Amino acid sequence: MIISRALPALGLLKNIRPNQVVQTVRNHGSNNYRKGAPAPDWYITYAAEGVQGFAWWWILWHLWTEPDHILGEFPYPDPSKWTDAELGIK
Repeated sequence: MIISRALPALGLLKNIRPNQVVQTVRNHGSNNYRKGAPAPDWYITYAAEGVQGFAWWWILWHLWTEPDHILGEFPYPDPSKWTDAELGIK
């Protein structure tokens, strides 16, 4: 109730008739109920394949050349070999 009074007051629905809003919502887009979505254009498909190919190349190249990002740079230290001084125990 408050919103229906506030929108025209804010000037958000200045030039829109009440029936125009209903018709816009009712006739917008296509209905894909129980059928597949329309196929994308060929350039969208090729662009998506190109971006995916580049992304996988980037990931696999960096895993090949810099595996330390995933595996770690140094071997994990064995805490049982640490001295009491290194552990802060007096």
